[in-house]
Order: sequence, then structure tokens, then C-alpha cells
Amino acid sequence: ASHVVVSLVKNYPNYLIINLDKLDYCASLKNLETVSEKKNYKFIQGDICEPSFIKQLFETEKIDIVLHFAAQTHVDLSFWHALEFTYVNVYGTNVLVAAAHEANVEKFVYVSTDEVYGGSTDEEFDESSPKRPTNPYASSKAAAECFVQSYWERYQFPVVITRSSNVYGPHQYPEKVIPKFISLLQQNRKCCIHGSGLQRRNFLYAADVVEAFLTVLKEGKPGEIYNIGTSFEMSITQLAKELIHLIKKTTSESEMEHWVDYVKDRPTNDLRYPMNSEKMHNLGWRPKVPWKEGIKKTIEWYKENFHNWKNPEKALEPFPVTEPFAQLSSP
Repeated sequence: ASHVVVSLVKNYPNYLIINLDKLDYCASLKNLETVSEKKNYKFIQGDICEPSFIKQLFETEKIDIVLHFAAQTHVDLSFWHALEFTYVNVYGTNVLVAAAHEANVEKFVYVSTDEVYGGSTDEEFDESSPKRPTNPYASSKAAAECFVQSYWERYQFPVVITRSSNVYGPHQYPEKVIPKFISLLQQNRKCCIHGSGLQRRNFLYAADVVEAFLTVLKEGKPGEIYNIGTSFEMSITQLAKELIHLIKKTTSESEMEHWVDYVKDRPTNDLRYPMNSEKMHNLGWRPKVPWKEGIKKTIEWYKENFHNWKNPEKALEPFPVTEPFAQLSSP
């Protein structure tokens, strides 16, 4: 989201770009330093789960377009905090889309995930494929999609839903696999691989995803869903080996094994999320940044910026060790 904000501020000087962020454990305002002093940028700290605050925000700011990135997204953590993920991702989305509808917003883009489809070893998912989420995070995103879609069905409110592959690049809190492995290796620690490491993921560089969202803003049709995917795919074990080679400058198999630690798997771990992105291609978007270029820039960025967050070390444990959420009070 920070990459999209930076791009909008720089490319749309006649628009006021409002960045609303709760500043949770995984947020860092350092990601926005390049635009923080720009006249067409405004930062507001706030929570999408507070209806009166959100209602007031839409009343006081003349908001034309909403890009809804706000979510709890860490799959491992969702098994421990399923209720909180439901609260933020489903209830928070409901609060936001209701307020946006009341304010007659021109376009509401809901940022979802390929994980709503569930895993597949061979079937390629398109936008009409059924949703079969297999973890609490993906389930909460799928449920939130249903709320967003209902505003199109009931009111013809111009919503657009996007489902993207795994995004990587600078700015990402190091709980996600690529920045986690990079940071571990840069600190002379082993990559921790869940289960077999044979799970395959499609990785999209942040700059390509920014272009996808700019395309959706201009060309995306109300009521539609768009897959933002890439054919580039890699197993987690292969990812670890590539990063070990690039950071530790080794190619020998025995030395590679020295930098890998296999730990128990998470409760469910889908093998693949193959997606068909023809619909986005028809709007004129395709990923452009080659893996070698994107991963090199990402490695360089983490060398200098690992400490942009308060407690990044906690993100490097094999499994969640923190309780970043306030306990929800029971009725």
C-alpha cells in the first residue's frame, strides 16, 4: 500500500492523497518519507473498525476514490487470532464500505488475495472459480469480499475487487517469507522452512502491483473482480537456496543445507495458488520486473532498512511469538 500511496502522490499532483493507517505492529511511516512533505499528501492515524470516526472522515474529507488495503494478513498469526482477523478484515471492511456508499464515493477498490481460492496443484483459478479458503486469514478476506460485492448487487455501488499473488519488495514487514529469509541470512541466521518446503508461490514485485492498481483505477469496471497474478513461481526451498546463493555467495549443496532449518508445518499449507490473469492483461497490464532484478533491489533495501520498525526481530521467529492484538471483550 505504501508503494501505491507514493506513486499516487507523485503522479497525481492535482489529487489529495489521504493515507489512513492504524499504525499497527507491522506499519512504518518511514516507508512514506519521500512524500511526507508533499502538499497533496495527508496522513491520518485511525482505525477502520471505528464507525463514528470513519463516518466523520468521509463527511469532512471530500473522498472520491477508496483503495482498501487495511487488513491483518499474516497467515500463521491468523490461526492464533482468528477472531481478531474476522473483526478487522470483515467487520472493518463492512464499516468502510458502508461509509463509502453513504458518501457516494465514485470507486471502491477492495484488495483481496489469491488465497480465497484455496490451494490447487493443477487447476488454474480465474475470477469465476469458487472460493475455498483453507485458513482463517483467507476465510476473513473471502467473507469481506462478499460484503463488498453485496453493495454492488444491492445498490450498484461501484466496487472493484482485486486478488493478487504474493507481493514482495522494499517496505514489507519481515514476517513475510522473502524479507524474513533475507533478514535472517543478513544476520547470519538460518532460513526456517515450514514442513517440506515444496509449497510453491507466485511472487510479484511491488512496482508491478502498483501499476496493476493504477490500471484498475483507470480501467477497472464496477462490479468486476480482477486477478493480479504472475506465471513466475518458485518453491519455498528453491527460494531459500536462491537467497542463500545471492547473500552468502555459495552454490555448494552442503553449504546451502547449513543455512536451512526445517520446522514443523502450519496447520494447513496450500501447495499452490495458480491464477489466470487474462482479464487484467486485457486492461493492458502485465508484470514487467524480472525476478533477478526485483530480488536484488529487495536484498539491497533490507541491508539498510531492517530497523525501520519497532521490533523487527520478533518477526524472524519460525512461528508468531507476539500478541499484537488487544483482546476483544466478550459480550
